[in-house]
Amino acid sequence: MKNYAVIQHNYSEFLGQIERQLEIRDIGFSYFRPFVGQDLPGSAIHFDALFVLGGSCLVNDEEHASWIESEKRVIRLFQGSRRPIVGIGFGALLLAENAGAKLVDEPFHNAYWTSAHITEDGKSDPLAKAVDGKRVLVFTNGNAELPENIKPLLVDDNGNWIAIRPDAMSYGLLFRPELKPGMIEDMIMEAGRETPDNIGELLATARAEWVETQKTTDQIIMALVKSLELMKERHKAPVFKLNVEE
Repeated sequence: MKNYAVIQHNYSEFLGQIERQLEIRDIGFSYFRPFVGQDLPGSAIHFDALFVLGGSCLVNDEEHASWIESEKRVIRLFQGSRRPIVGIGFGALLLAENAGAKLVDEPFHNAYWTSAHITEDGKSDPLAKAVDGKRVLVFTNGNAELPENIKPLLVDDNGNWIAIRPDAMSYGLLFRPELKPGMIEDMIMEAGRETPDNIGELLATARAEWVETQKTTDQIIMALVKSLELMKERHKAPVFKLNVEE
């Protein structure tokens, strides 16, 4: 059975709407939660893909993300094993940094609704074509200045990047196809979490556009499945069961 590793950075932000799409394709997923002290995978060979989810702090905030170097190591392990990687929000910035981007702290709350616009470099990409013209919610803390060799596939209404493909096996998405209105409500209620000043407006729009957002997420997952061959089961190391004689 296919099994994805999923790195989660807080309780509010999980696979959300994407879970249903994976489940109907008979794809399993294992959450890893470094924010509660859980160890991250030591190898990529037991998994078919990696999802790196959103987060509530800056990527380079080692005070609140003391596990970040271990997470970067996991990303390199999956890249070295030629496993697909999808970074969303916080995860997208990690992938961008790994590809040579410069992380920037401002705007701290990089959160807004926008239409997605395909770029010249995205015209042949299945994901970019699926999202072009759709309304999406960008939701990250901080941003990244892309190096010359990384061209955006999609940009927002102001021409800022919102999707990249650093290599053939990975995508970084600043927009959030997994977010459900209830997840945004959980972010507001999360103890000690700073939220954007316009969080109420973001939530109201998420509720109003929920029907179309679900359709967009479905199209995003189908595009990722096609582009990254997510239905292909990768070779995984066997798990041996030891028979201990009493």
